[in-house]
Amino acid sequence: MVTNVTNFSRSGLYDWMAQRVSAVVLAVYFLFLIGYLVVNPGLEYAQWHALFSTSWMRIFSLLALVSLSVHAWVGMWTISTDYLTNMAIGKWATSVRFLFQAVCGIAMFTFFVWGVQILWGI
Repeated sequence: MVTNVTNFSRSGLYDWMAQRVSAVVLAVYFLFLIGYLVVNPGLEYAQWHALFSTSWMRIFSLLALVSLSVHAWVGMWTISTDYLTNMAIGKWATSVRFLFQAVCGIAMFTFFVWGVQILWGI
């Protein structure tokens, strides 16, 4: 069986589960942030900085960043394999799909590294 070189996941079930778990983590993270903003209406930089200086919030934010990366990769890979086909764009579909996936992968990696630098001050 030949598999696509840009397919980092193992199966459709794995992709489905990764999408759902990452969506739950992102939902919990953003609900927490919205709740924090509602509870602290006059939020100032010092409070915001204190929140993100705690280890548990940095770890929670890192988990959300990893979840965002996984969610985005599975979504973009699925879109590219479903819509960038020979029937849709012709004989160059494989090259276009690979280029699209490479650009998305590089962008996601860049955003992930940038997010880690922001979170941990590296």
